Amino acid sequence: MESLSISATAGRKKLNGNQEMNPKLQAKKVDVFYGDNHVIKGVSMDIDPNTVTAFIGPSGCGKSTFLRLLNRMNDYIEGFSKRGHVLIDDEDIYDKKVRVEELRKKVGMVFQKPNPFPKTIYENVVYGLRIQGISDKNVLDETVERCLQQAALWDEVKDTLKKSALALSGGQQQRLCIARTLATAPSIVLMDEPASALDPISTSKIEELIYELKQKYTIIIVTHNMQQAGRVSDNTAFFYMGDLVEYGATKEIFTNPKQQRTQNYITGRFG
Repeated sequence: MESLSISATAGRKKLNGNQEMNPKLQAKKVDVFYGDNHVIKGVSMDIDPNTVTAFIGPSGCGKSTFLRLLNRMNDYIEGFSKRGHVLIDDEDIYDKKVRVEELRKKVGMVFQKPNPFPKTIYENVVYGLRIQGISDKNVLDETVERCLQQAALWDEVKDTLKKSALALSGGQQQRLCIARTLATAPSIVLMDEPASALDPISTSKIEELIYELKQKYTIIIVTHNMQQAGRVSDNTAFFYMGDLVEYGATKEIFTNPKQQRTQNYITGRFG
């Protein structure tokens, strides 16, 4: 299927009323292969800072593969190769000079299922800082409180920080994983279906949290939940069979899509 040429400036914000801000992230004519399998086909996209972008599409359409490009998680997959460029703050993250460990501090990741470490709540949050050699108790304590506050979990766990993270509920564990991600001070947070394993109440808390976090972070979320994409995102990208079919403001994508394939997916005719 031929890849469409799509404007890559969804939801572009203005500074001082007229000047456009620079994109936080840019993909330029990106192709991804697993061996001979062409899984991402000529995708270009700009994502602005302090926005929430949702990737939607049926299973196997390439949205999670594209998400993992943004912190180089695909590097570990046998047969992976890519063409094109992925830039964050105008720096190509696949340049040989880029240190992947540093990139992943800047681009945090929250996975589908909560994956707390078998450590205390406190040690989960500070794990990344300890890896960096930070041991100052004041710094660690401040980070724990700040990140748990940001993850809307502090009030629930502030008196039990020395207890095992595995004793928390699923929703609490996922918010703890978000706090752990925030502790290394990323500027971009990737979320791969972060609420798919959670009950409706926990899902609602995660969605509220996403809305709050975009004040400080650029967030990209993969979701199969159409209503969730509509609730939490500023912009939506619809992927199908490796193509970026349509990308734009979420309200426009859901109420007035330009492509018939988008309309068919949104209305449940396929996918």
